[in-house]
Amino acid sequence: MLHTITAGMVHVWATIPNPGQGIAPPGGAKLMKIVSWVAWATFGICVIGVFVTAGKMAGAHHRGGGGGEHATSLGWVLAASVIAGSAAALVGAVT
Repeated sequence: MLHTITAGMVHVWATIPNPGQGIAPPGGAKLMKIVSWVAWATFGICVIGVFVTAGKMAGAHHRGGGGGEHATSLGWVLAASVIAGSAAALVGAVT
């Protein structure tokens, strides 16, 4: 019985066609150029966000506050950076 099930599974897997590596559609290079520009802009915005948040924390500390109220902002900026980095890794794996 196990042999029959295994033979049936091998037959099903053998009939699945191999799509191969494929080729990019016309204009694919231009699309990838735009995607890379967007990725660079996103990373730049994340770095600027960290600097702005650090500046706000330094200003609050200078005025006598702890700057802790801006720690949440820093957390959001860093979370956005992680999401952007993950998206870049996924796009890199797909292409």
